[in-house]
Amino acid sequence: MSQITEAIVLKALKKVIEPGLSDDIVTLDRVKNILINGNKVSLQIVLPSPGSPLKAEVTRLVKTMLQESIPDIGDINTIFPEQGNATQAPSEDKLLPGVQNIIAISSGKGGVGKSTVSVNLAVALAKGGARVGLLDADIYGPNIPLMMGIKTAPTPKGDKISPAQNHGVCFISMAFFVPEDTPMIWRGPMVHGAIQQLIRDVAWGDLDYLLIDLPPGTGDAQLSIAQLVPLTGAVIVTTPQEVALLDSKKGLAMFKKVNVPLLGIIENMSFFECPHCHEATEIFSRGGGRTAAEKLDIPFLGEIPIDPAIREGGDAGIPIIISDPDSAQTRSFMDISKSLEEQVSTMNADKISLNIIQ
Repeated sequence: MSQITEAIVLKALKKVIEPGLSDDIVTLDRVKNILINGNKVSLQIVLPSPGSPLKAEVTRLVKTMLQESIPDIGDINTIFPEQGNATQAPSEDKLLPGVQNIIAISSGKGGVGKSTVSVNLAVALAKGGARVGLLDADIYGPNIPLMMGIKTAPTPKGDKISPAQNHGVCFISMAFFVPEDTPMIWRGPMVHGAIQQLIRDVAWGDLDYLLIDLPPGTGDAQLSIAQLVPLTGAVIVTTPQEVALLDSKKGLAMFKKVNVPLLGIIENMSFFECPHCHEATEIFSRGGGRTAAEKLDIPFLGEIPIDPAIREGGDAGIPIIISDPDSAQTRSFMDISKSLEEQVSTMNADKISLNIIQ
């Protein structure tokens, strides 16, 4: 039996291409702490987040390639550390030093279900194992606390405020600090100041993802966020109807102008499935989000049906992912969360590669 060395293991793993990327896991610096005991090999594989959807596939590829390349190999143990990632791009902004990825959730117009998508997407990421925060930056219409089922204002933590927590997600909203019947009649500088406080004065801690639920349109809040923190990217929520798609294109153009990468489009309210005959009715048309993504050459993250259960979950403060984890609607949100994680992983890997080249 020939001796197995670290060099031999790394040479074999150079043939393992990470799913969705063009580079191998050795070049991407995914492989850590190789331990060899006789013919037994143990190694750590660092992926984008604890809940990365790539774990099972990468494990299979690693074991297959090692067994094919090293005939005498015995047991292979792959370990996925809970924290740390060589290809994540930690926030350089002092406001959020412990947040790995900051993602803006936006829409060109109101009424497309952006906040509902933000809540369920945050819970889906948390359910997958990631540490997730949700910032309700919709200053004029904050409703995340209602959808998350917590209305009690968070408590102070030293000179900061501890975010509220429920369903595995920590979150903050202006709704905690302003009476429900008080309108927010604020000009741009006041909006900027409020958003800065929600970022600076909250003890967010260490997070894999901070989702920011933006107000609809392309106004002061969007510009403030782009100026205050280094966004990993933006996600656009739309419905299939033409007027929503037209406004979404304006939102996409705005993010491009402020140099924010586009992570993809989500099509909400794609269709309604009759609970009796299971026939799909395309109330707002269907497929417009995918078509727009193809034309604009950005990822299409997935589609979500219109369903009373999703609305009821938001009103009750129990997202459908929690209330009905086996439903088709939950599967849609979980699939979209995995697609988003893959896009973030690709985005961060590209940043690392660019930095190496420079």
